[in-house]
Amino acid sequence: MNTPSPWWMPHRHADRRPALMARNRIVAAFRAHFARADFVEVEAAALQVSPGNEAHLCAFATEMQAPDGRAEAIYLHTSPEFACKKLLAAGEARIVSFARVYRNRERGPLHHPEFTMLEWYRAGADYTELMRDGADLLALAAETAEARRLRYRDREADPFADFERVTLAEAFAERAGIDLLATIDHDGRTDRDALAAAVRQAGLRVADDDTWADLFSRVLVARVEPHLGLGRPTILCEYPVSEAALARPSPRDPRVAERFELYACGVELANAFGELTDADEQRRRFILEMEEKARVYGETYPIDEDFLAALAIMPEASGIALGLDRLVMLATGAPRIEDVIWTPVARLPA
Repeated sequence: MNTPSPWWMPHRHADRRPALMARNRIVAAFRAHFARADFVEVEAAALQVSPGNEAHLCAFATEMQAPDGRAEAIYLHTSPEFACKKLLAAGEARIVSFARVYRNRERGPLHHPEFTMLEWYRAGADYTELMRDGADLLALAAETAEARRLRYRDREADPFADFERVTLAEAFAERAGIDLLATIDHDGRTDRDALAAAVRQAGLRVADDDTWADLFSRVLVARVEPHLGLGRPTILCEYPVSEAALARPSPRDPRVAERFELYACGVELANAFGELTDADEQRRRFILEMEEKARVYGETYPIDEDFLAALAIMPEASGIALGLDRLVMLATGAPRIEDVIWTPVARLPA
């Protein structure tokens, strides 16, 4: 069986090097952009007592030993989010982090177990300001890579065009004929049976053990995401509150949250929130997320009590996480995320 030669072979490196050098230029341009906007660059420790408490994010666990040999579990973070919000509580107002993050069970053309998350936070800002930030960065990445279009496989998007903006409710109605909000109560509770009936009517599979969240994800992946970011980038916004564990409810409609995702070429690039600062509500959501993780994966992660304490004094803020490697992929036309990572993680043997 023929296997590809390692990334460190000279001929492979020569093929990859143009995209890697473009990555360096994009990172430098982004750092300059945030410095001009008076952001403070911060570094979040990768080792955390909790890697995050979202049900479907899987972490790498390790062990920290005290000098006397006592040991306790500790994790590589899946995002610098908890640390960055503690810095907001400490008094920082505009921060940006180019963080190495780690996610287990993730590997493929768009996924890598270790990657770079670009996160930035604005205290006192509405989350719509992050939409403008995202537009600026997509255009800057393309300019820096000398690309007129973002490309992934056979799909393209114009990073200089006005972004499309669509709500989840609009997308579900247009692409699947589903009235999504009719399956959500005003207190945020979801009606699994109502969504199941609508999903069946749309011609998609429904299993007996599917939860509302399972059905929501199935429609999103099968009917909505393939149409996002084609021709121009798309902002997909107003997620149901049950699908936005760290975002505050919308003052316009309590069934949805101040959350959006940014897509280009059918690829999710960024995830943004108007940040939830109610510690009691955040704890309740984390508990629900960990119950779901236990159901699906048979494990849970601890809750970071320092994080919940920090929320009590954290100012109103908005924050966004952008997959830097994916954006570099699209700006250079690279087909795989490993093509834009200088030293990819070794693969498990077959």
